[in-house]
Amino acid sequence: MNLANILAKRTPFFYGWVILATSGSTQVVRNAAASLTLAVFMYPMADDLGWSRTVLAGAASAGGLASTFLSPATGWAVDRYGARTVLSVSVLVLGVTTFLTGWATVPIFFYITYGIGRVIFSSPVQIGSSVVVSRWFIKSRGRANGILSFCHSIGMTGFPLMASILIGIYGWQVTWQILGVAVWIVALLPAFLFLAETPESVGVLPDGETPSDDSKSTSNPGTSEEVSWTLREAMKTPALWQLAVGTGFLYVIQSGTNIHMAAYLQDINLDSKVAASAVSLTAIFTGLGGLGWGLIIEKVAARFCYALVAALMAAAALLFITVNSPLTALIVASLFGVSLGGALVIPPVAFANYFGRDSLGAIRGITEPFNAFGQAIGALLSGVIRDGTESYELAFYTMSVVALLAIFMTLSAIVPKK
Repeated sequence: MNLANILAKRTPFFYGWVILATSGSTQVVRNAAASLTLAVFMYPMADDLGWSRTVLAGAASAGGLASTFLSPATGWAVDRYGARTVLSVSVLVLGVTTFLTGWATVPIFFYITYGIGRVIFSSPVQIGSSVVVSRWFIKSRGRANGILSFCHSIGMTGFPLMASILIGIYGWQVTWQILGVAVWIVALLPAFLFLAETPESVGVLPDGETPSDDSKSTSNPGTSEEVSWTLREAMKTPALWQLAVGTGFLYVIQSGTNIHMAAYLQDINLDSKVAASAVSLTAIFTGLGGLGWGLIIEKVAARFCYALVAALMAAAALLFITVNSPLTALIVASLFGVSLGGALVIPPVAFANYFGRDSLGAIRGITEPFNAFGQAIGALLSGVIRDGTESYELAFYTMSVVALLAIFMTLSAIVPKK
């Protein structure tokens, strides 16, 4: 049952906003497997089970690596079967695996349950939600993806905060189970009932536009001037790979910092409440930053936006080394959150702007493994450096160097000519 066919022409506003809200609900719940959520579980699980931080972070890395193999198939499935099917199944499975993580008392079981959740976090939900939103919006694509990122930040804030409260009341095991049920409640029915693949499929146009007299005679009104690349054509352009590699570098920094932030702040003798507040502020400013970056990319070329985001990430990584008080911790965490908002918003908009909507699922499926691989490397790299040196300082220097590589890679990514 799909209500989109009934509601699309009956809502008093553009139905794309319903698509955005529905996709946003899946972005909220994907944070059940987010690195910030795992960061809240890091201390209690390590203390209770006797696992090292590298073991815990390794589950995120394993899931990220696994998603590199799944992403191409996910992109193909979004184009072939639709984002509605992909997102509905993904939310269903994410709820199951999150619930089962509460019973993970041996590493292999934890790697299976949390790892599967991490695959869904990194691939199906990310690709499906951003692709369907980018298909419904063209002129307002930047701000729509900014709002989608803001929905993600709601989950980034809500899930770690809810987890930290529930762990204090029920313990870490029951908390995982409660989070699994929350995933189903928030997103399962909306994804199944309200999603439609494109505005044209339900008889409306992107951005809620009205077809002009000239466009009424076209077979695909409102989109005749939009660039459209097939996957095969896009793969022959240097820009595709430059953006993909550059995005992967950004996610090395994202994962290498996010998943270890709370532990780092406690390592330098800041209170656990300060660490939790810093994690929450990161999530809040990720959402606020995403809204801003969504407006910026509608005015500024994507490759320059990439460079600005990477520069801000490098600055934040270096500033983490100087943190020596609760106030500086909160300021730097907020700055890092702003940069993360750009890392979430700029890539999906850039790929849609560069290569069009028709094969966007397949194109994102080919490029998303770079993000997942970057997340896997970042989380594991920071953990190994910390365990080897008993400090995160070298890890932050490493993240700043990775940011410079991202700037170099993306600045030269010129929009290809077809």
